[in-house]
Amino acid sequence: MSDVIQFPLDCGSSVLVEVAPPPGVSRVGRHDTVLQDARLSFEKALTGVRDAASAALGQFQSMGHRPDQIEITFGVKLDAKLGAIIAETGVQGALEIKLTWRRGDAPPEP
Repeated sequence: MSDVIQFPLDCGSSVLVEVAPPPGVSRVGRHDTVLQDARLSFEKALTGVRDAASAALGQFQSMGHRPDQIEITFGVKLDAKLGAIIAETGVQGALEIKLTWRRGDAPPEP
Protein backbone atom coordinates (compact mmCIF):
# COMPACT_ATOMS: atom_id res chain seq x y z
CA MET A 1 0.00 0.00 0.00
CA SER A 2 1.21 3.49 -0.78
CA ASP A 3 0.24 7.09 -0.27
CA VAL A 4 0.04 9.58 -3.09
CA ILE A 5 0.66 13.25 -2.50
CA GLN A 6 -0.77 15.76 -4.94
CA PHE A 7 1.55 18.76 -5.23
CA PRO A 8 0.08 21.77 -7.05
CA LEU A 9 2.35 23.38 -9.64
CA ASP A 10 2.69 27.16 -9.95
CA CYS A 11 1.31 26.89 -13.51
CA GLY A 12 -2.01 25.63 -12.12
CA SER A 13 -1.53 21.93 -12.86
CA SER A 14 -0.38 19.35 -10.33
CA VAL A 15 2.00 16.43 -9.98
CA LEU A 16 1.29 13.20 -8.08
CA VAL A 17 4.11 11.70 -6.04
CA GLU A 18 3.96 8.19 -4.62
CA VAL A 19 5.42 7.91 -1.13
CA ALA A 20 5.77 5.05 1.31
CA PRO A 21 3.52 5.28 4.37
CA PRO A 22 5.20 5.79 7.73
CA PRO A 23 6.67 2.58 9.21
CA GLY A 24 4.24 0.59 11.32
CA VAL A 25 1.13 2.12 9.71
CA SER A 26 -1.26 -0.28 8.07
CA ARG A 27 -4.33 0.82 6.14
CA VAL A 28 -7.65 -0.92 6.59
CA GLY A 29 -10.14 -0.78 3.73
CA ARG A 30 -10.47 -1.38 0.05
CA HIS A 31 -8.17 1.28 -1.33
CA ASP A 32 -4.50 0.49 -1.84
CA THR A 33 -3.67 4.17 -2.24
CA VAL A 34 -4.38 7.19 -0.06
CA LEU A 35 -4.44 10.57 -1.81
CA GLN A 36 -3.26 13.55 0.21
CA ASP A 37 -3.12 17.18 -0.87
CA ALA A 38 0.19 18.86 -0.16
CA ARG A 39 0.20 22.14 1.75
CA LEU A 40 2.89 23.60 -0.50
CA SER A 41 3.27 23.81 -4.25
CA PHE A 42 5.85 21.45 -5.74
CA GLU A 43 8.10 24.39 -6.57
CA LYS A 44 7.88 25.81 -3.04
CA ALA A 45 8.45 22.36 -1.54
CA LEU A 46 11.75 22.09 -3.44
CA THR A 47 12.96 25.62 -2.58
CA GLY A 48 14.81 24.56 0.59
CA VAL A 49 16.49 21.65 -1.18
CA ARG A 50 17.52 23.93 -4.06
CA ASP A 51 18.96 26.45 -1.59
CA ALA A 52 20.90 23.68 0.21
CA ALA A 53 22.35 22.46 -3.10
CA SER A 54 23.30 26.02 -4.03
CA ALA A 55 25.02 26.58 -0.66
CA ALA A 56 27.00 23.33 -0.99
CA LEU A 57 27.99 24.19 -4.57
CA GLY A 58 29.11 27.67 -3.49
CA GLN A 59 31.50 26.19 -0.94
CA PHE A 60 33.35 24.21 -3.60
CA GLN A 61 33.26 26.97 -6.21
CA SER A 62 35.03 29.27 -3.76
CA MET A 63 38.05 26.95 -3.41
CA GLY A 64 41.44 28.43 -4.30
CA HIS A 65 41.91 25.89 -7.06
CA ARG A 66 38.36 25.21 -8.28
CA PRO A 67 37.56 21.75 -9.52
CA ASP A 68 36.65 21.43 -13.19
CA GLN A 69 33.58 19.42 -12.30
CA ILE A 70 31.44 19.34 -9.16
CA GLU A 71 28.80 16.68 -8.62
CA ILE A 72 26.54 16.79 -5.57
CA THR A 73 24.07 13.96 -5.07
CA PHE A 74 21.46 13.54 -2.36
CA GLY A 75 18.07 11.93 -2.02
CA VAL A 76 14.90 13.94 -1.58
CA LYS A 77 11.77 12.78 0.23
CA LEU A 78 8.46 14.51 -0.39
CA ASP A 79 6.00 14.93 2.48
CA ALA A 80 2.45 16.31 2.31
CA LYS A 81 2.97 18.56 5.32
CA LEU A 82 6.70 19.31 5.29
CA GLY A 83 7.37 19.51 1.56
CA ALA A 84 10.77 18.30 0.35
CA ILE A 85 13.27 16.86 2.82
CA ILE A 86 16.85 15.78 2.19
CA ALA A 87 16.63 12.03 2.74
CA GLU A 88 18.63 10.19 5.35
CA THR A 89 20.30 6.82 5.24
CA GLY A 90 20.55 5.08 8.57
CA VAL A 91 21.14 7.69 11.24
CA GLN A 92 22.96 10.23 9.07
CA GLY A 93 21.96 12.46 6.19
CA ALA A 94 22.95 11.33 2.72
CA LEU A 95 25.15 13.68 0.72
CA GLU A 96 27.67 12.51 -1.85
CA ILE A 97 30.16 14.98 -3.33
CA LYS A 98 32.49 14.29 -6.23
CA LEU A 99 35.15 16.85 -7.25
CA THR A 100 37.11 16.39 -10.48
CA TRP A 101 40.26 18.14 -11.70
CA ARG A 102 41.59 17.49 -15.19
CA ARG A 103 45.08 16.00 -15.22
CA GLY A 104 46.78 19.09 -16.70
CA ASP A 105 45.07 21.37 -14.20
CA ALA A 106 46.15 19.60 -11.02
CA PRO A 107 46.95 21.92 -8.12
CA PRO A 108 50.66 22.59 -7.52
CA GLU A 109 52.43 20.37 -4.99
CA PRO A 110 52.98 22.09 -1.61
